[in-house]
Parts: sequence; structure tokens; C-alpha cells
Amino acid sequence: MRIALFDSGLGGLTVLGHARRALPDEEFLFFADRDHVPYGTKTVPEVRGFVRAAFRFLIDKERAEAIVVACNTATSVSADEMRRLYDIPIIGMEPAVKKALDADGTRRVLVTGTPITVRGEKLQRLIDTYDAKHLVDLLPLPRLVEFAEHREFVSPRVEEYLRDALRPFDLTQYSAMVLGCTHFNYFKDTLRNLLPETMTFADGNDGTVEELARRAGLTTLPEGARTARCTFFESGRRVARPEALARIESYIDRAERMELIN
Repeated sequence: MRIALFDSGLGGLTVLGHARRALPDEEFLFFADRDHVPYGTKTVPEVRGFVRAAFRFLIDKERAEAIVVACNTATSVSADEMRRLYDIPIIGMEPAVKKALDADGTRRVLVTGTPITVRGEKLQRLIDTYDAKHLVDLLPLPRLVEFAEHREFVSPRVEEYLRDALRPFDLTQYSAMVLGCTHFNYFKDTLRNLLPETMTFADGNDGTVEELARRAGLTTLPEGARTARCTFFESGRRVARPEALARIESYIDRAERMELIN
């Protein structure tokens, strides 16, 4: 099956690694809309236009048979529309609010995301459904996407930005941070140094891959060294230059290292 993963930039590579290892016999496409990144600070109509163009390319030109919207922002504003337009499995990203609340149930949970995701109705409905005790707080972190796209993961500037953003919260009262943007996983080492040891991370990556397999009628395998092949695109242009592919591999390597941090 030809499976496409779509993101505003390179954050979705954190999901791609799971998918390629769990479904090693499938064929993957990865579309990073780097001409328009970041989505989280754009208007909702702008993001919807970008998503429509990406879907037309992936389905009409590249014959994708299933699409993972590996971008929380795009999911929050466009996934339902795409499901109405296309009769293929379309899987979106959902912040792991339920997962984080179920893990503790008494201490607070800090949900991070882009401004569009944090303000969006989709996230609010999710919180209304699962947060009966009103334990969830929201924190937009728009600059992390910019830092990630420039491969600035560990630096005094990143640390200062995160310290300032976290300062209003008494983190000893929190059990988990929900990483509500796929770009944010790249910063787990920096975040780990700023958060209490008792505070863990929660993301929706594993659940998204499981939902992909279920919706597409596929069976996941135990993740090993074997990975599915993948073709990479940037805003519709195939990535072929060795230095560009090496850059993508550096993101994939970092994503795999960050998986070990919790």
C-alpha cells in the first residue's frame, strides 16, 4: 500500500520512523510543506488551502492510498474536510490528552501545541470529553517549530525560550507534558532538563500508527531494524539531492534518540 505522511515541515518524521518500522512491507511517501511552514501561526483559511493542495498532489499525482496528517495543526482544521472529499483512510494526529490523564488522574497535565491547535475547537472538545476534573492547562509554543526547522534543538536560545514559557507554571503539580505538535518531540532532551523528574511526556505517535494500520486493514509488526522504503517531497518537489536527503536522515536519527527519553 502507498501510504503518505503529510506535515507542514519535518516534525512528521517523528511519526514516520514508527510507521516504517511497524509496517516495513508498505511503501511510504513523506510530504513536508516547507514552503509554508510553520502552519501554527497562519490563519485557518490559509492552512486549509495548503492542506487541499498537498492532498491533491498526493492523491491525484502520487496515487496515495492512505494519508496520515502528521501535523496536529493541519488535523485540527482540515482532517474532517479531507475525509469528506476523499474516500481513502485519512488519519489525523490527536494530542495525547486521554493518555496523559489516564496515567495519573490526580495531578495536572500541561498540553503544549501551536497557537492554532491550542485555540482550536477540536482540542477543546477533546479536553471537555476526558478532563472531568479540570486538570488540563494549555501552553502554545510557536517558536519551537521555527527552531526545529533550522535544526536548533539544544542551544541557550531554545532553553531561554522554554524557561520563559514554563515560568508561570508550578511544575511540581504536573504529572505529564503532552507534546501536541510533532515538531516538539525533537526537544525532549532540552525539556527533560527543565522539567521535574516526576513529569513524563505523552504524544500521539504510537496511537496514530496503530490507527493507520487498523483503518487501512494492515497488521503491524514488532518494531525492529527493518524499515519500509520512503520517497520524500518538499511542497511537491521530490527530494533527490544527497545533501537534502542527508539532512532528512539527521532529523530521523534525532527523532529515534528522542524516543528513548521520557
